[in-house]
Amino acid sequence: MKSNYKKLWDYIREVNIRNKDLQINNLIWVSMEKKFISSVANMVDVDISVYKIIEKWQFACKLMSVWRDEKLPIDLYRNEEKAIVSSAYYVFEVIDKSILLDEFLLMWLSRPENDRYIWYISWWDVRWWISWDVFCEIPIKIPDIIKQQEIVDEYNAIKNRISLNNSLIEKLEETAKSIYKEWFVDFEFPDENWKPYKSSGGEMEFCSELEKEVPKGWKVWRLNEIAIIKAWWDRPFLYSPEKTVDCSIPIYANWIINDWLYWFTNKANYPKNSITVSARWNIWYSVLRYEPFDAIVRLLVIMPKEEYFWIYIWQTIRKTDFDLSWSVQSQLTIPQISILKVLLPDLKVLKDYDNLLKIIYKNSYKKLKENENLWKMKDLILSKMASES
Repeated sequence: MKSNYKKLWDYIREVNIRNKDLQINNLIWVSMEKKFISSVANMVDVDISVYKIIEKWQFACKLMSVWRDEKLPIDLYRNEEKAIVSSAYYVFEVIDKSILLDEFLLMWLSRPENDRYIWYISWWDVRWWISWDVFCEIPIKIPDIIKQQEIVDEYNAIKNRISLNNSLIEKLEETAKSIYKEWFVDFEFPDENWKPYKSSGGEMEFCSELEKEVPKGWKVWRLNEIAIIKAWWDRPFLYSPEKTVDCSIPIYANWIINDWLYWFTNKANYPKNSITVSARWNIWYSVLRYEPFDAIVRLLVIMPKEEYFWIYIWQTIRKTDFDLSWSVQSQLTIPQISILKVLLPDLKVLKDYDNLLKIIYKNSYKKLKENENLWKMKDLILSKMASES
């Protein structure tokens, strides 16, 4: 070990206070994204007296699954209210905050390099985890306190910017949903005089296919009449190490809410302005695609025949509850989604809606792309910590 590295046990101490009087019932746990999350576990008949109490500016980490997860679940508790964690967690705190900042330590232990190191040393144990003593042997490089604060401030500035962007994206999405509801559920889209259509006496007629009144002249189409629908199994995809060279086209799968991104091929099989929907239906897996892409792993790809159908179709799909009870594997199939009834507005209303929503989603997309770069900057700061003097 280099002389400018120290061992973690010089700077931390374990805190092992149990919830003996049962006064605390705020149970939390640490996710794989290294974030504290409130537990939704059924705690009936569970003895929480053995659970550990955690206070503000204390850490909690779980060392039992680091080999399996290839990550160290760890976070710094920042709330004023005390909480409890499972006895499987270790709770600890910094001994001297004038030497080591809490947030600097969290950054150090959150580095991908640290995850890889812990995963590697877990192989030494017959149970494939690490003990508290081994955890305390982790090497750490500690610059002076002023330098630590500079690194923490830079890192937090990026995190705060990402958080702000995410808040803006959520508000833009709420606005988009609200507009869709106002125009195509309540039918209060602007008429030729820019007044709400239905409440201003706009003509309505009964639609037998939807069993409700809709604006006069609007028609119901099946989804496969206004869009081309494909699935990943339509085109066999062979995995090959050679295809990872000189790659530029993203390939999306749906294993988690935020798509895993692969780079297997230079050929984009699907155009931008398409929609992907998880075959294992989950509303969060319905995604607008702004760039050419390829898709694998139970993704349905919907390619509207007209560009101005794109956002409208996506919003319609998102509010649809598909009945998958008939499917053994609860999977959404092309035949089922193909017959989805879509109420298609007249051309002017549809184009006006598309132009308005494109402004919203253009801003949202800019924030998403900005966050991609911010995440790279954040990861770069973490990776450079070991080189700081």
